[in-house]
This record gives sequence, C-alpha cells and structure tokens, in this order.
Amino acid sequence: MTEAGRHTGPPRSRHAARRRTRVWPVLLSLVLVAVAVAGGLALHNSSDRADGSGAAVVTTPDIDLAARAAAVDKVLKKRAQAVLTDNEKDFLADVDPGNKSLMARQRTLFTNLRQFGFARLAYQQLAQQYDDAITKKYGPSTYLIAIAMTYQIKGIDMVPVRAMLGYTFTERPIGEWMLVSDTDLDKRLPRGSHQEAWDTGDVLVKRAPRVLVVVEKGQVQLATKLVGMASSAVKAVSKSWPGGWNGSGMVIALDDKIVRGADYTQPKNAEDALAMATWVYRTLPGEVTGEGERADSYVVINPRNRGKVDARTLAHEFTHVATAPYGPYAPRWLVEGAATYVEFLPMDGAEPLALDKYKRDVRTKYLAKAKSLPVDAVFFQQSDSSYPLSWLAVDYLFGRYGGTEVGTLYQELAALGKTQADRDRIMLEHVGLTEAGLFQALKAAAAA
Repeated sequence: MTEAGRHTGPPRSRHAARRRTRVWPVLLSLVLVAVAVAGGLALHNSSDRADGSGAAVVTTPDIDLAARAAAVDKVLKKRAQAVLTDNEKDFLADVDPGNKSLMARQRTLFTNLRQFGFARLAYQQLAQQYDDAITKKYGPSTYLIAIAMTYQIKGIDMVPVRAMLGYTFTERPIGEWMLVSDTDLDKRLPRGSHQEAWDTGDVLVKRAPRVLVVVEKGQVQLATKLVGMASSAVKAVSKSWPGGWNGSGMVIALDDKIVRGADYTQPKNAEDALAMATWVYRTLPGEVTGEGERADSYVVINPRNRGKVDARTLAHEFTHVATAPYGPYAPRWLVEGAATYVEFLPMDGAEPLALDKYKRDVRTKYLAKAKSLPVDAVFFQQSDSSYPLSWLAVDYLFGRYGGTEVGTLYQELAALGKTQADRDRIMLEHVGLTEAGLFQALKAAAAA
C-alpha cells in the first residue's frame, strides 16, 4: 500500500476507505402536530373526566394567536438582522437571562454565525408542537415551535437554502415572548437538524475564492491546509466536469462526530469513511414545510480519518456537490463512478495515477467475477468491488461517448430515473445501451 497522497496507482484501500462516502439526505418535511386552535385554548376546570373523577384539568391560558405569531416573528427578525449587522445585544435580547447554559450557547452561536458571512438570513415559524412535560417545565404559555432557517452564505450557496431547528418561547408579562430553550425539539426534527457547523462549540472559518473551511477554534494550521486542498479540488472539478462547474466547496472538519446528519459514531462509518457530502435543500416556490429540492452539498470530514484526506478526496466529494442539484435518482454506480472518475484525473498538486495498470487490475480482480453493474441496494456493503467497477463503467462512457453526453445522461438519470424501466429508456436514448448492455460492453472491452 502506498502512502496516502503519494500514489503510483489508485490503491484498493482508497475504495475501502470510501465505503460510507455518500450523500445523506437532510429531509425538510416535518411531522409536527399544530395544537393551537382558533381563538386560543382556555384555562378551565373540568368535571367531565372520562373516568368520572371530576379532577381539575389545567390547560393553557387565553392567548391571542395572531399577536403571539407577530411577537415571535418580531423576535426572529430581530435575531436575523442582528447577525447580519453584527449586533450581539439584539441577538441575545430575548434570550432567558436566567438560563446561563442557553445564554452561553446563544452567544457562541452568534459568534459562529458572524464568521460565515451571510448574504441572506431569515427565520420562519412553521408548526407548533405540544409537549406536556415541556409545558410543565416552562409554564402554561409555553410555545414550542419548529423554525425554518433560510440563509445564503456569500460565495458558497448559489441560491438560498434551509436548515431546521426548534425553539421554545414563553410569554413575558408585557406581552412579549422570551426564548427559553433551543433543544426541546431536536429529536423530533428531520435528521441533521440543529447539527449545522455553527451549532457546535466555538469554530474557526477560513475562506478562499469558492472555498469555505470550518474547523475547531484555534486550529489555524489545519484550516490553512484544508483551504489549499479544497482550492485544488474545486479547480479540478470545474475543469473536469462536463460543461464546467462554477459552484463552491464548503468543508467541515470539526471534532464532532455528528454534523449535518453525517454520523461517525457508528463503528463502520467511523472506521471506513473519509468524508461525506451532505445534502443542502432549497424550498420550492410557495412551499412551507415540504422536503424541498436539492441545491448543493457541504462536505463533512470524518474526524477519525482527517489525516487521510487529500485534494483527491475533496475532488471526489465536490463532484457530488456539483451533481447534487440534478436530483436523487441516478444509479449509485454512476454517482460514485463519476466522482471517482474525476478524483483520479490529473490534478494540480497531486501526483499522476497509473490508471492503465489500475484498469487491468479492475478487470482481472472484479469485472471477471461480476454478474452486473453494482446494485444500489448493496453498493456500500460490497464497496471493495463497487467503486472500482463503477469507475470502470464511467471511464468507458467518457472514453466512448464523451463528456457532454455523459453529463447529459447523468442529469436526466438523476432527475427522471426513478425505475429500472426509466433508467434503461434514458440510457438507450443517450448511449444506445441499457445498464445490462453497458455491463456486457465492459466485458467485451476487457476480452478484446
């Protein structure tokens, strides 16, 4: 095995190490129950208990729901504007001053958010949820609400995107509302919610053109190293991907093992993965709580394997970033094969790879024993063979049909390839082969 970053050919270990390199969805659909009813809920005593006990039932007091919504919107708008204008006082003005841990988290959050450089930031109320234990903890006016954070990072997000979080408010005597918790809804929100890079402890953000890197506060040397590698990787993908790519690469390299839904606490993920491209969503026009549409991806590096990441690793992940907006339906062999294809191409700052030898090895070790292209359902379970075979298939397509055709094929498969019939129809239209036909073509090329 050659030393990481000093390749004489693509070693087998690179594929084993990428076993969990995938794009994880961070769904924005919510299953939240709104309990507020028109006119508010009255505080009353009831003697009509089903068990006949006649015990008093205490519910929430009369609340003007429109006034509450307007007051909370005012708080949310103030907080967003405070980030954009660097006003920590306003950001913390409506946070419970008696909750020291919440105040500390919110102060860290403000400091973190300021580093990212938002071109746009807004918080929107979505759906209220009721929890009896939380109401008992904070009082009868407790307002537990899911929040959509819509933002756009300058130089990174090509369009505004969304993240999810949950806030708990209680009413002040003067009719205003105070933030008393920012974690009560975490376990009920979609995967990856309230796990953004700015939601962790103190971070350091370092930039370069089309690159943003996030590391732990004080890790300047690591940030500088990653910015250099990311810059090379962005240039490589921009040059190599059909039609070019004018997007940007965001790399998160924190000590946290769970960030944006990338979970490195599981043994196999922790041991095998180098990095994951985690999906970022934008909202469709008029949509409030729906899943949304993929807009981009942020790359999250496994803290256990941070030292193994190089520019080629990031080029692989940035290819996922470039193709994320196409849609979710491309076959896995094409998704990972395309990313590996770009990863292995000549790249500034990286030694050339012995691809001719590698191709012979793939044909001998994997293609000769295979019965089909790698199957989505078991792709990662069989990653030792899945990645090399996927690269071989995409290399064949680029060599025979050219980058423009492969790029168009990828876009249509990602957008429309929901079923095997759809995939075969699209492939026949573009390259005259079904997936089965492509596999036979690889066999024939190996035998020639």
